[in-house]
Amino acid sequence: MLMKVLFVLIALSVLAPIALYYKSGKSKGKECLLMNAISFFAVIGVGVVYTLGCSVPAFAAGAAQTGMSVGEGLKYIGAALSTGLSGVGGGIAVASAASAAIGAMSENEKIMGKTLIFVALAEGIALYGLVISFMILNS
Repeated sequence: MLMKVLFVLIALSVLAPIALYYKSGKSKGKECLLMNAISFFAVIGVGVVYTLGCSVPAFAAGAAQTGMSVGEGLKYIGAALSTGLSGVGGGIAVASAASAAIGAMSENEKIMGKTLIFVALAEGIALYGLVISFMILNS
């Protein structure tokens, strides 16, 4: 029953900002997008917490067959989060650094090497997250 309510809330979190956007005469686009993102991820977060909380006894019952514990499952979730979030952060950093580097190189072509260093430093963020995920998985 609760899962049906969560699905309805997910649908409303997407449809309500769209209705508000068209009702306001397409003047509140950023506010509607922010409302959509916050409500959607809040409902998804509640759903994840609910499903993880309810599936632990079922998971523990099947753990004897698979040989995996809850801690091992959380280890995989932590490794996935460290890789994924560092990849997103690295992408945002590369986007900012690369656009600034292109703008600086358009004024002075001699600083290409210096600008590439800044872009490579931004890419290092994603590599650090990958290294951390390997450390988590091998612990």
